[in-house]
Amino acid sequence: MSLDTITQAIRTKVGADSGLNASVKFDCGADGVVFVDGKSTPNTVTNDNTDADCTVGITMDNLQAMLDGDLDPATGFMAGKLKVSGDMSVAMRLQRVI
Repeated sequence: MSLDTITQAIRTKVGADSGLNASVKFDCGADGVVFVDGKSTPNTVTNDNTDADCTVGITMDNLQAMLDGDLDPATGFMAGKLKVSGDMSVAMRLQRVI
């Protein structure tokens, strides 16, 4: 698994219009970031380290598990496997997309 692979998987899930109407950044620390601009039309997914409405701190392994459906976002949050900062309502909407 690489950051490029994860970025492409998120890009596929987000599509042209995710319905997020917000920006989200998955911060994987030293491994890099995945930035989802759900405000633009069409939505874009990049590896730009840009300010976002909501930032999710998560390891690449846990992000991959979440994308594969092996880690429920709410369970991951409660178990401390991901940390959310910023607008929590954006994180809740993100569950529909990811």
